[in-house]
Amino acid sequence: MKVSKLSPLLALLAMGACATSSPTLYAPAFGGGHGYSHQQIENDRFRVRFDAGRDMDIDEAEDMALLRAAHITLDEGADWFIVVSRGREGNDRNPVSVGGSASRSIGSRGYSGSSVGLGIRFDASAGEKAATLEILIREGEIDDSPDAYNARDVIENTRTPF
Repeated sequence: MKVSKLSPLLALLAMGACATSSPTLYAPAFGGGHGYSHQQIENDRFRVRFDAGRDMDIDEAEDMALLRAAHITLDEGADWFIVVSRGREGNDRNPVSVGGSASRSIGSRGYSGSSVGLGIRFDASAGEKAATLEILIREGEIDDSPDAYNARDVIENTRTPF
């Protein structure tokens, strides 16, 4: 009887956890939310981060970090940048998972028992991801390094969400 009273509550919680959050936008991250942030480390060195939600994959998050790096480069009066380090974190897990088990045991003297279990996991951080770049901004002719990016080309060729 108690299980049947809890079922509607569990279903409601599961639906709430599955509800889609707002889309990740190319915008500043306020209060630890989704979006970009950066920190100037030296005159020509910056750390750029893009935090994305479940609606973006990690490659898209890195593209948004590159886009932000390009904007910083132009804002600082430079032409191109080189990525000196990259970092990725996060996961693509589903925020709700359900598991179950059943067992039956038979002991000595003919005693037996059985059990059934059901578990629901809610993971609020599931699907959250971030890309971090450390960049050096440069002026003039672009280097031939594979990690060198022309800031104007990045802006022109990167599609922003919404």
